[in-house]
Amino acid sequence: MSIIGWIVLGLISGFIASKIVNKSGEGAVLDIILGIVGAIVGGVLFNQFGAAGVTGFNLYSMVVAVIGAIVVLIIYHALFGRRTI
Repeated sequence: MSIIGWIVLGLISGFIASKIVNKSGEGAVLDIILGIVGAIVGGVLFNQFGAAGVTGFNLYSMVVAVIGAIVVLIIYHALFGRRTI
């Protein structure tokens, strides 16, 4: 998958995971970063359990990336907490 595909998959999965975890996005750049990291984490987790990881730009890969991004966001919030403005 190309770098553009990873960025788009990361943006979408990071945005969805942010809405699931805390009902508000973290910001476009942080959503992309956490989504890409989440896609990698999701792929590793799914491979550890015997399932396929991220296989391309499809619905299955989106689910894997969202699950990974949720895990990353939970860890992120546990480490850094919620920021107040």
